[in-house]
Amino acid sequence: MASSISRKDFLKSSSVLLAAGGSLLTGSAAGASTAEAGVATPAGKSFTLKNVRLETGFQYEAGEVTGTTTDLFTLEINNGKIKSVLPNQPGANAVDAKGWLLLPAFRDMHIHLDKTFYGLPWKAHLKKNRSVKDMIAFEQQVIPELLKTSTARTEQLIALLQSKGTSFARSHVNIEPTSGLNSLKNLEKALENKKSGFSAELVAFPQHGLYYTPSAELMKEAAKMDIDFIGGLDPYTIDGSIEKPMDFVVQLALDHHKGIDIHLHEAGESGVKTIEYLISKVNENPVLKGRTYVSHSFALAKLESGKLQEIAEKLGQARIGIMTTIPFGSTIMPIPTLFKYGVDVQAGNDCIIDHWSTFGSGSILQKANLMAQLYGYRTEFDLSRALKIATHNILPLDDKGRRQWPEPDDPADMVLVEASCSAEAVSRISPVKSLIHQGNIVF
Repeated sequence: MASSISRKDFLKSSSVLLAAGGSLLTGSAAGASTAEAGVATPAGKSFTLKNVRLETGFQYEAGEVTGTTTDLFTLEINNGKIKSVLPNQPGANAVDAKGWLLLPAFRDMHIHLDKTFYGLPWKAHLKKNRSVKDMIAFEQQVIPELLKTSTARTEQLIALLQSKGTSFARSHVNIEPTSGLNSLKNLEKALENKKSGFSAELVAFPQHGLYYTPSAELMKEAAKMDIDFIGGLDPYTIDGSIEKPMDFVVQLALDHHKGIDIHLHEAGESGVKTIEYLISKVNENPVLKGRTYVSHSFALAKLESGKLQEIAEKLGQARIGIMTTIPFGSTIMPIPTLFKYGVDVQAGNDCIIDHWSTFGSGSILQKANLMAQLYGYRTEFDLSRALKIATHNILPLDDKGRRQWPEPDDPADMVLVEASCSAEAVSRISPVKSLIHQGNIVF
């Protein structure tokens, strides 16, 4: 793997150096950091991986899955895709995968790449910032300074995600009067700089409310730009109405052929009514089916069983997905029930070391581990299925134990982990040894 760099060196070269005294990055420091940041190193349009460990089936005892069988293979990569999966050729002149387990690259499906303290000195959450409105007021104070170095810090955050095996993210990006469109523009610069090793889809997110602050016109401008989803925020709590903000979001998505992904923290009656209202709007506009998501959806965690199953069934029928950080404590999401009714549940880290949360490792595999712990997924079979929350439903083996990934023509988006099988990778949050994105060896 002469053309690549190690995971340790990758992170080291991607770090943002702080000016003395712990102040924010200066413009020159940010520029230097961007120039030196670790990026994917193509191994050429074609290369071969040998000694790749792939899952080949399940082991059974008395009808129960008790283990996973694996074998070593050789993979040919060409133009960003898997060309062939061959019996292992240990003597081949090829990149040596060292017997590490190959898994689909991870996908962080709810994150804010434009907002992070990552790369800056430690700063804990402030006690005064309790509500979303408190946080809006705080953002209005700190964002102008953060914008000065947001591109460099976003690149460093992306490098952290890559080091944890993530090569794709859905990022919400602030669209509000304080940032204008600058958060979006700075994020796009970072993504351009990291494009050989990382991809993203973007959500135009009115973090300060559509009408609580005058953000509607800015959202219209953002919708004309290179974004993929129209976002929203707690319509009743922030803007004082469910219908007016949601109608705006839906119509803007329809007008510009975008998807929808709204933040819904509201846990009470207004949260339930917002979900039900969105279901009705999607059913009225079937083009939005499979392209509409509700992030957080804490209201679902507070419902009694009958009402929960009713809404879960409606979400499944409308093909509305749920984006979750897999919270714990008093707000444990009913993920097994959502799975039961075919709801597309995806996971993300949300905020990583920023003014909203001081937590976040950057590992989406850790989210799969947390989900397994929360819902009692302890068996070999259940743990192997839990991987899907990290890969957006791509699993090496189907439920019958038949290998279904990787196959020729699959995108060459892959991670090598130090694990014997998917179940162990989830249970132990196994170390990521290599990331390949669109056929480029990132490290």
